Amino acid sequence: MKIICIGRNYVDHITELSNERPTEPVVFLKPDTALLDANSHFYYPKFSSDVHYELELVFRIGKVGKNIEAKFAHKYIDSYGLGIDFTARDVQSKLKDKGLPWEKAKAFNGSAFVSTMLPFEASLLDSPIHFSLHKNETLVQDGNSGLMIWNVAELIEDVSKYFTLKTGDYIFTGTPAGVGPVAVGDVLTGSLEGRKLFELTIS
Repeated sequence: MKIICIGRNYVDHITELSNERPTEPVVFLKPDTALLDANSHFYYPKFSSDVHYELELVFRIGKVGKNIEAKFAHKYIDSYGLGIDFTARDVQSKLKDKGLPWEKAKAFNGSAFVSTMLPFEASLLDSPIHFSLHKNETLVQDGNSGLMIWNVAELIEDVSKYFTLKTGDYIFTGTPAGVGPVAVGDVLTGSLEGRKLFELTIS
């Protein structure tokens, strides 16, 4: 399986990081070794001193497909939930300054946390999906899918032009504003439509 991540998909997040608004989805990949399941702790990597959380809506692919039209995208999703795209911001900044790829900052072991996943129904895409993140009981991110520049159906259409989607692939759909650093001992709690989906300890 592969983890497909979308960058710069929320205007407020683009603004907070002083990035340029893209004209098409920004796509990067994480390997399966980046996957961290809902029963694990996140262990702070030794190569960074500035790791940030980025809460995202995540959709799991349920069958193989390529060149998928947006109107059929819902047929390829079998579940959805929350994820955290952990980013070594200090490493990323150095790589970006040199015009180099981001993998060392974005795709390291355990950098793609995925919550318990919920069954998906096409009707879920008819209205905004709300989600939030608390760090040590303080609200730090509060977003909804209606704020995305490209919705999940449009993302699946775009991504499937380049990569065949396979059963078990995850699509991280981008993060809203409010990203920030984590420290050892922090507890991150994610909720989807008011339902607590995970509690993750930084170790």
